[in-house]
Amino acid sequence: MPALRAAELADIDAMWALRTRAIRHGCRDHYAPEVIGPWSAAPAPLSYPWLVGSGGAVIAHEQGAMLGYAILDVSTGEVDAVFVDPAAGGRGIGKALLAALERMAIERGCTRLHLSASLNAVAFYRAAGFVELGNAVYAHPSGVALDCVEMEKHLSGAG
Repeated sequence: MPALRAAELADIDAMWALRTRAIRHGCRDHYAPEVIGPWSAAPAPLSYPWLVGSGGAVIAHEQGAMLGYAILDVSTGEVDAVFVDPAAGGRGIGKALLAALERMAIERGCTRLHLSASLNAVAFYRAAGFVELGNAVYAHPSGVALDCVEMEKHLSGAG
């Protein structure tokens, strides 16, 4: 299993490139090309430096290569991202990253995690104990509308 470490501001460009690869690969069976194109081409959000700088981001790495990352908004309990490089899929990296976010949330007194799951990720989050709250449409800053599923998980050991 790859090692995990806290993300640093200098990692953001590599994180975003990994996210772009993951969207183009993992979402192609769930979203139309005219959605994936602008979605995957969008620049990193202005919130990323704050999210990373607040200690809410973790990276999975092996032999100097970034294999995945996850971000938690520690102020709201929102899982902002869990992405695994498509070349490293199926190794439990996403599960390990999500577990790291859950530990981080519990350490900070968070009792609930929530997220907007892309359609391809719903089964992943369900398997991790998240429950579906309902379907939604996310107005992505790139101008596309992303169908998603709102999900949450109540954390044991928090509080």
